[in-house]
Amino acid sequence: MKINDRLKQIGDLVDANSFCLDVGCDHALLDIYLVKKDKNITAIASDIAEGPLNSARENIKREKLEDKIEVRLGNGLDTYTDEVDTAIVSGMGGRTIIGIFKNNLHITRKLDTIIVSPNNYQEDVKRFLVKCGFYIEDEELVKEGKFIYQIIKLKKGRKKYSKKEYFFGPKLLEKRGKLFIDYYTRELKSREILINLLPKNYRLKKFKINKEIKLIREVLK
Repeated sequence: MKINDRLKQIGDLVDANSFCLDVGCDHALLDIYLVKKDKNITAIASDIAEGPLNSARENIKREKLEDKIEVRLGNGLDTYTDEVDTAIVSGMGGRTIIGIFKNNLHITRKLDTIIVSPNNYQEDVKRFLVKCGFYIEDEELVKEGKFIYQIIKLKKGRKKYSKKEYFFGPKLLEKRGKLFIDYYTRELKSREILINLLPKNYRLKKFKINKEIKLIREVLK
């Protein structure tokens, strides 16, 4: 069964022997990849809609993995059980991802590992989860078509990060690979265009964007 590069990279960040809750599982392709990759991984494929779950059930049955993947209908972390140690949320907006963890803070704080791949507001997601008592263990960038996505792996524990580390990602800053250059070159260009389009009375917004432009230029030098 084919899996895209984004889901594969997420799956490769999951620790052996994990019990995963995949929130918004869609067709359960990630869950199937996980349990076939490592026989000691168990997963709950969770979604808010019956349509994707029906496809998930068919895919799981086709792969004969019913004993390894449980399918559950529910919203966010509502499908959590005490065996779960890893939560995975990808392919959603950053604010939505924050809401999923914020709405069930008592569950969030029970987790050992969180892996997220927000479509936007990545910095906000990092700041929120760090405040919840997690640190950034690893980060990856992956390209799908014309888009480059961030994947962030967090572990229970505490670390302090600078504004620069939150903005770029501490691990991405260390690696600084080709995708990092491509990604932040795009981010720089989009901000340079935006700053010229904003009306003069958007002073605070312009100030913030100018600071980000300066920061990106310094790192890309």
